[in-house]
Amino acid sequence: MLYLDKMYLELLLIALGFILLVKGADYLIKGASNIAQRFGISYFIIGLTIIAFGTSLPEFIVNVLSALKGTTDIAVGNILGSNMANLLLIIGISSIIMPIEINIYAKKTDIPYALFSSILLLVLACDMILWGSVENHISRIDGVILLTGFIAFIYFVLRRTIDETSEEDYYDMDFGTLRTIVYISAGVVGLYLGGELIVENAISLARALSISDILISSTIVAFGTSLPELATSLIAAYNHKCDIAVGNIIGSNIFNILWVLGISSIITTMPIRSTLLIDMGLVILASVVLLALTYIGLENIISWKKGIFMLIFYIAYIAMLVIRG
Repeated sequence: MLYLDKMYLELLLIALGFILLVKGADYLIKGASNIAQRFGISYFIIGLTIIAFGTSLPEFIVNVLSALKGTTDIAVGNILGSNMANLLLIIGISSIIMPIEINIYAKKTDIPYALFSSILLLVLACDMILWGSVENHISRIDGVILLTGFIAFIYFVLRRTIDETSEEDYYDMDFGTLRTIVYISAGVVGLYLGGELIVENAISLARALSISDILISSTIVAFGTSLPELATSLIAAYNHKCDIAVGNIIGSNIFNILWVLGISSIITTMPIRSTLLIDMGLVILASVVLLALTYIGLENIISWKKGIFMLIFYIAYIAMLVIRG
């Protein structure tokens, strides 16, 4: 009886953590977007940077806490599962709601850069194959390489802001500096508390049920930390703001690999199990699929039919994780 009560409490606290993550990201996005829009930055750039940064903070908080606690399986599994959810689940559902037109910059530059980031991560993690090491890991030096790639990404995006400008306001907000600070501060606090609740209780629940940390992090935790991206992209698709929806997802995936894993691996070297190498390969495959779909049928359009295909891919991925345990 006490065991069941403890399990129910942990599930309740995980749910509370998800709520805090979503609300925290929402407040942070509103505050950051208000600042960005005052400079007339385009929808896609806002989605690719400001909103992607905000929606990637749940993954960042969860991963940093996991790295500090030494549970690196949760840190890496969370990122890979979250990126799969972003690419397949979120874009799939969004395109069913409203066909998504892919920005030319996304097609020619940003999706390929997300693909490059995924390939770079796999190469850095294959120490046994490439360097004959006794184990695969993402070292602190690898973390510096990932962060260098992130800095390069931000540099190239900032150079494009001159060409990609917009006078429209997606969030239709214009509030003062004090309210902006309050929104951003509340967002950061919500993200931290939500991440702490999820990590602590997910680890406890996984061990109590003899479920691997990788499975928990790649499914429950990954989906939970992808909820901000899901909410943002669905609202954007519903309101015919495809650039926000796509920019948010692509930017978030790049942030997750280059920034989040970069920082996490600098905190502590992260051993990589062979099963995670398979998951890295699947993230690469999902990125290739997204890029290929922009060239199939109606170019630059992710239709509802393509969205269904992506959802089937995601369901197959989850089934593989469950079977693998």
